[in-house]
Amino acid sequence: MDAEQQHSDITVQFAKSFNEIDVSFSKLEELIKTTCRQFELFEAIVSVAIVDDNDITEVNKQFLNRSKITDCISFDLSDHNPDSPKVFDLVVNGEMAQRQAQLRSISAEAELALYVIHALLHNLGFDDATQEQAKKMHNTEDKILQQQGFGLVYNKRINAQQ
Repeated sequence: MDAEQQHSDITVQFAKSFNEIDVSFSKLEELIKTTCRQFELFEAIVSVAIVDDNDITEVNKQFLNRSKITDCISFDLSDHNPDSPKVFDLVVNGEMAQRQAQLRSISAEAELALYVIHALLHNLGFDDATQEQAKKMHNTEDKILQQQGFGLVYNKRINAQQ
């Protein structure tokens, strides 16, 4: 580990308005910090809001002009000064994670971790607009989730649908 990595300053904050899902904040925090460092981001403030279908629909409508339920939404609130830390807000749908996890026979925590990592990767430069970009992004998600002990999540979902 080089000197820059030893002095990394990544702060992770959680807000949970959907309380029907059991998650380990320490495990999610480590997932976020490890992913940031993996992509050479050593100074960041990452806020994660775990919400329900109604709340994420409101955020989606207010900021993206879409009136539908979604799994996650991410915002890069950084001031783009190279000397300032990155500031990311991630909104993830705990209610959807519970439903999808039950359908796919995985833990709700693993499904929620997928949403967190997906939102974070968007802020780290990944896109899923094309099929090729989506495949790269989803494979990266699964690689990270497996490394962090959540197991195969996205590609397990795809295999379950077939």
